Amino acid sequence: MRLLHTSDWHLGRALHRVNMLGAQAEFIGHLVTTVREHEVDAVVVSGDVYDRAVPPLAAVELFDDALHRLADLGVPTVMISGNHDSARRLGVGAGLIGRAGIHLRTEPSAAGTPVVLGDAHGEVAFYGLPYLEPALVKDEFEVERAGHEAVLSAAMDRVRADLATRAPGTRSVVIAHAFVTGGQASDSERDITVGGVSAVPGGVFDGVDYVALGHLHGCQTITERVRYSGSPLAYSFSEADHRKSMWLVDLDGDGRVHAERVDCPVPRPLARIKGRLDDLLADPALAGHEDAWVEATLTDAVRPAEPMARLTERFPHTLSLVFAPERAPDDPQVSYARRLAGRSDQQIAEDFVAHVRGAGPDEREAAVLREAFDAVRADAAVREVAR
Repeated sequence: MRLLHTSDWHLGRALHRVNMLGAQAEFIGHLVTTVREHEVDAVVVSGDVYDRAVPPLAAVELFDDALHRLADLGVPTVMISGNHDSARRLGVGAGLIGRAGIHLRTEPSAAGTPVVLGDAHGEVAFYGLPYLEPALVKDEFEVERAGHEAVLSAAMDRVRADLATRAPGTRSVVIAHAFVTGGQASDSERDITVGGVSAVPGGVFDGVDYVALGHLHGCQTITERVRYSGSPLAYSFSEADHRKSMWLVDLDGDGRVHAERVDCPVPRPLARIKGRLDDLLADPALAGHEDAWVEATLTDAVRPAEPMARLTERFPHTLSLVFAPERAPDDPQVSYARRLAGRSDQQIAEDFVAHVRGAGPDEREAAVLREAFDAVRADAAVREVAR
């Protein structure tokens, strides 16, 4: 069976205020063409269809167009909700839409109920695990402590239990939205840390033939059977070096996996340039970036006059301007933001405690801080679902 694995469309998202809807529509057209030309048997979409719980109307219209075009091909599609989606909204009409071959899996309670498709070698069971916010699903999965590994492990127990009841030789595909250990993150993914932990071990998914992951925006291979497709478009400058693609996966009769990448259209390349303004404007080596979307980091000791206006004369698609003067690390003018770069909320809070009283939090106090941050995240998730 030939699968096309994609994820993280983020319909409705912009790149530094640049409307990406046209590029997203181009990707949908490319997806449909790929399904037809490569004779794909099933499409899997691993969450974050939309960029937010209440997407703009234009994004909903594009999604509707995508559903109709996929249904017209007669190729089954299995799609889950991600942490950016409203599972309830995305799942509206799932029963009716399923009759057209578009299977929306947004209910955690259905984790062990697959979509079963067949080919010349027999049946393939597709298990859709929507994004599982631990605080919201811990009761459904009867876990004592809300955490990503606990709820995903419980969901996979249901998958393996169902698979054990099926005919010998039934192949299996799990579609999930999670941060798996070994994956490389970028700046455009929303933090899903719970209890100080955001990642789950890949071993959680043992026992199935292929795991189609979503959440991380870079296309990557965790193991031969566990892969991220990544987002089809770049949504931050941290993705400037990404090769945006989908996975074309062949699952043979014995469950062996062969996967190759299918590149996605690039509306405009991204470039990160850094240096003093005069040097950036004069450097001939940067000529290749003159038509790119540019993030420029200026290292001038003193902020230059009208830097954006001067930059856009050479780089007309400059979207982001960052000031990072070259100074010694102990220079008192080093910004607070630079000192906090790369540190988690938990680390910042613990540093603040140490600064105020001269000693960092002990184990009990650190646990209280973690619980407080988790409570805030859980409350935000509940309010997002309720919108």
